[in-house]
Amino acid sequence: MTKKNKKPKALHKRYFNRELSWLKFNWRVLEEADNSSYPLLERLRFLSISGSNLDEFFMVRVAGLMGQQSRGIDEPSVDGRTPRQQLKAIAKDSDALMVRQQKIWAKLKRRLASENVKIVALSSVGKIAMKQLEKHFTEQILPMLTPQALDPAHPFPFIPNLGRSLIFDMLRKPDAENVRQLVMVPAAVPRFIRVPGKGDRFLAVDALIKRFVGQLFPNHKLLSAGSFRITRDSDIEVAEEAEDLVRYFRSAIQRRRRGIVIRLELENGLPDELEALIREGLGCGPDVITDNAAFIGMADIDQLVDQDFPKLKFTAFAPRMPERVREHDGDCFAAIRQKDFVIHHPYESFEVVRDFVEQAANDPDVVAIKQTLYRAGKQSQIIRSLCRAAEAGKSVTAVVELKARFDEEQNLMWASQLENAGVQVVYGFVDMKTHAKLSMVVRREDGKLRTYCHFGTGNYHPITARIYTDFSYFTADEAICRDAAQLFNYITGYIKPQRLDTLSMSPLYMREDIMRLIDDEIAHAKAGRPAAMWVKLNALVDDKIIDKLYEASEAGVEIDMMIRGICCLRPGVRGMSSRIRVKSTVGRFLEHSRAWAFGAGHGLPHPQAKLFISSADWMQRNLDRRVEYMLPITDPTVHSQVMDQVLVANLLDNQQSWTLQSDGSYERIARGERPFNLHQYFMHNPSLSGRGEALAERKDVPELRLAR
Repeated sequence: MTKKNKKPKALHKRYFNRELSWLKFNWRVLEEADNSSYPLLERLRFLSISGSNLDEFFMVRVAGLMGQQSRGIDEPSVDGRTPRQQLKAIAKDSDALMVRQQKIWAKLKRRLASENVKIVALSSVGKIAMKQLEKHFTEQILPMLTPQALDPAHPFPFIPNLGRSLIFDMLRKPDAENVRQLVMVPAAVPRFIRVPGKGDRFLAVDALIKRFVGQLFPNHKLLSAGSFRITRDSDIEVAEEAEDLVRYFRSAIQRRRRGIVIRLELENGLPDELEALIREGLGCGPDVITDNAAFIGMADIDQLVDQDFPKLKFTAFAPRMPERVREHDGDCFAAIRQKDFVIHHPYESFEVVRDFVEQAANDPDVVAIKQTLYRAGKQSQIIRSLCRAAEAGKSVTAVVELKARFDEEQNLMWASQLENAGVQVVYGFVDMKTHAKLSMVVRREDGKLRTYCHFGTGNYHPITARIYTDFSYFTADEAICRDAAQLFNYITGYIKPQRLDTLSMSPLYMREDIMRLIDDEIAHAKAGRPAAMWVKLNALVDDKIIDKLYEASEAGVEIDMMIRGICCLRPGVRGMSSRIRVKSTVGRFLEHSRAWAFGAGHGLPHPQAKLFISSADWMQRNLDRRVEYMLPITDPTVHSQVMDQVLVANLLDNQQSWTLQSDGSYERIARGERPFNLHQYFMHNPSLSGRGEALAERKDVPELRLAR
């Protein structure tokens, strides 16, 4: 039955709404801020993350729905809701989430105070400290502040996205004329100021500005004041007629900074007349979502997390250098020539990936390097290595994705730097993103050319590689490398591969290949053979694949899914999804790797199971509008590591995981008699990469067993 033939009223019983499912994910992030087993500043970190997540959600997803509504587009979501219905539900749930944020913030402040880290009010600051704070304000903050009158001669200024401002109602002496003034708080002004004196005390900078507002407005009497913060539409839609992507994105970034206001946060106690002035000045219509809170801009509390209080944080963790690479004295090519291997980030060091590209840049026998760049960060050794390789005369091609959301400006800068060094920069497709993470190095060996490849499930980003769990797969397999070359040719020359021996890729083949693999499991189940699937993703949204999973479930296939974020599939429904189980893990590291396994008639786990890693989630955008890869894992050692260690550990985790119920709620998994934390497991066990024979003999790595 196709989606078009389904009655709209039945869709909500079949699928969960994408946006509301995302909000449930952010609820799980927020609940980690209330997890008493974590150190206090780590709990504060989760609270900050829940705030920054919500900011981006409003900037992109809510902005998109509001845009549809304003244009009269009533296209329903996968669960049958119109944009207006979705916005109403989002407003209700996000309001409740923000109330919960404020309660947790108040609780964490009390807990921090018990550890002698205090967020104080002005009333608790003594005279001596106040004098020092006044000096700090005068010297370090006042020069950055710019007052602006609000009257017919001074129209309401433009407030940048996520900009925080203070508004004042004042009487100007000596004529006692009523005036309104606005002060935008520059991003360079810290949100919290350390109070001089003994102990670790911090004061919100807004309170400090209000306290010494007389320095900014001499001969004025303060009547009332308050803070506000706005969120603007920050999505960039690429016009199909765009002829020059670089020029288009430079212009689009400027337009994004002036996007319409989506959300208005107001400090509690702001007088009605000042709120009305803000709304009028910003052009806020009735659809703008408004939130009142004691503390606005929850993402800003990450400044407190960065303070040097090691006892209030997780024990520091240093990633290991993989044994395979150490055995070859850091020679990546020698290690790969010996055998394929996988690196498990962040437990194993991202330096191996950087060293792979750097070694290629410095090696005189390397003749060509090809690299995709989706997100590379602000300080990128990989970018510098590619530039150095081009300057040394090697053929270097970099596919720079300009459509990587919120990294567009950074990627434009990298593209310019790469081109100046002589790198051939390609921007990919106008209407698709290049999301595949792939490096290819061609090296001259014994008079022949040999290719080495790196496939990643995460970005070439040194910061996220320390907190995201991802795979890095290294190989010199000729068939895989030939397919990788065809994938690059598709991106750079729009040359559709005629035949791929190992890889699958979207938007050309991956959807069909996934469907075929599920059909194979259905056939095994109908023939009475063991039939099972394990799927690890960040998001599951695609309704066609969900329908196929429902079909597989009712045919007898046992399906275990580890979906960290959005999940539109409704599990555990009799007659539809009775054999599908969905869990989500939210913990110290962000589960980001994508992998899926099919029993192939043997059940799971099994050495003959079909196993894949990928850059793609199961969403329409990944399967239809992005260039992605799906790589089969056939090397026995890597197969065992990914399936018997990583996937099994994810299924076993009961300390930081939740199960999705058929009604859409999530329940935290009880620890039971055998608590297991997958992040702790991989932090404390030695490197397994490329060590299949040694692993069988070692006693320090426990064997993971999954009981049904």
